[in-house]
Amino acid sequence: MHLDVLDLKTFYYRSQLGRAAQAAVRGKLLQMWPEAERQTVVGFGFAVPLLRPYLADARRVIGLMPGPQGVMAWPAGMPNVSVLCDETAWPLDTGVADKLVMMHGLETSERPSELLSEAHRVLGPGGRMILVVPNRAGLWSRRDRTPFGYGRPYTLGQLEAQVKQHGFVPERHLTTLYQPPSAKRVWRKTAPVFERIGSQMPVGMAGGAIMLEVSKQVYAPRGTATKDKVKSRLKALDGIARPVPKPV
Repeated sequence: MHLDVLDLKTFYYRSQLGRAAQAAVRGKLLQMWPEAERQTVVGFGFAVPLLRPYLADARRVIGLMPGPQGVMAWPAGMPNVSVLCDETAWPLDTGVADKLVMMHGLETSERPSELLSEAHRVLGPGGRMILVVPNRAGLWSRRDRTPFGYGRPYTLGQLEAQVKQHGFVPERHLTTLYQPPSAKRVWRKTAPVFERIGSQMPVGMAGGAIMLEVSKQVYAPRGTATKDKVKSRLKALDGIARPVPKPV
């Protein structure tokens, strides 16, 4: 079940813990994708807090929000790029996206297979997608005070297996949100230290969120190419007598 857009907005933009989580995840995203010049960047779920760095140079930035979640205007103070959509029928042309970010979309979807198939359709050849999901081994998936405490948490192996079934190839992964999911002042002050130390730990440990980058698998056409045989012009005229000019 998708979370309500007002709850997501309140967490990420109005709470200290949410702003810290936004900064940590966005920092990792920029580490993986430092730029998107002249590219079409699409976010699904509630990925818009991560997309602001790409507004200046990208060809186009689109924030897709599923119907059960609801939609909000974004970005503030600029023309709106948010769109309300069915999670399995996006209002985008096939192959239009160069980069796709999905956060609070897969783990809360009641139709994850159809959702991944739609993501595969919209992503162009050579395109990349980053999925941000709750880490089953992390603390954040065990606390329902944050959006990462809802839906289905994943291990890295589970996530990779699921995307492979829908034509994606796992490329690399990171974890983030090593800081405790607590709004207490002592944890907020030490949050940067936790993120710095946690980045040195194995992916299956401590991190509250897994970030998996995948590429779209494009299959080569199957079958044997055949050439149409065209009869020689001369052979096609065999058996036809040459016209004899009539005497004048």
